[in-house]
Amino acid sequence: MNSKQLLEFVVDKADDMKAVDIIELDVSESSSITDFMVICSGTSKRHVHAIANNVNKEARAANLEIIGMEGHDVGEWVLLDLGDVVLHVMQEQTRDFYQLEKLWG
Repeated sequence: MNSKQLLEFVVDKADDMKAVDIIELDVSESSSITDFMVICSGTSKRHVHAIANNVNKEARAANLEIIGMEGHDVGEWVLLDLGDVVLHVMQEQTRDFYQLEKLWG
């Protein structure tokens, strides 16, 4: 699966769980770590967990490599690293505070 297909996969699986305000950022020119970042919001800690868990579960079912997951224990901001795509699932107040779209966009 190439980077663009992986991006579409991650966005689709986040959307399956009704992620809010999904943003795709191409950071390939400014980052040596990943090609794309996906930023989305959940309406509660439980929703953030559900989105991240669904992407994680579906990626494993598709035999995709999961490099790591951070923040799952707290649930305000969960980062799921799939190599060429990094998913950030955040609660709205956390997303407003860190403003990753402005930082990377």
